[in-house]
Amino acid sequence: MSKFQPDAHFDEQLLKAMRRIADEGVAHAARGFSDMVGETLSMIRPHALLVPVSQLPHIFGSPEDEAVGIYLRTEGTLACQIMLVVPLNKALELVDMVMGLPAGTTRVLDRLERSALAEVGNLTASFFINRVAELTGHEARPTPPAVIVDMLGAIVDIVVATTGGFGEHLLLIRAGFTCGQRTVNADFWVVPDPATLNIFHWNESSLPL
Repeated sequence: MSKFQPDAHFDEQLLKAMRRIADEGVAHAARGFSDMVGETLSMIRPHALLVPVSQLPHIFGSPEDEAVGIYLRTEGTLACQIMLVVPLNKALELVDMVMGLPAGTTRVLDRLERSALAEVGNLTASFFINRVAELTGHEARPTPPAVIVDMLGAIVDIVVATTGGFGEHLLLIRAGFTCGQRTVNADFWVVPDPATLNIFHWNESSLPL
């Protein structure tokens, strides 16, 4: 995937700060996962970049590929949309990982498995947004996550439809969950509301660079 030029809302300094926050957020999330499963679970250092919303349908693989999206919003003065996206086969592996099961155990996503994925999305998003809240002095309350199992194109359409008027780009964070010899890569999409982008700009001096 190639990098894209940021729009007026995401200057280079702000993007650099968001990358640092992503680093800290996923590190905290990994510790939370480790506590949850009772064994060491780490996360590969994330890579953050900007992606034009208009190009989402073309850069994440075939629209017919089955995938899992874990979607939530944050409410409060730091309002944004967050989606964790994983190919279906990798989502099954991720369930095994966070539930401490042998690889290949999970074959379908029933209620228990969806609950485990929802917790993954909730932890990852919460640690990310909580770090932003600490740095800016603003509040954010994550909504309960929704687990969506569908074709990748349909999941992308949800993001495209809900970002109308929120700017031309979203922040894409690519990270990997690792436990022993197993690794599952995931895409973490962050779409700040316009007012949240303004808060980021007003607080750029307090954000980590």
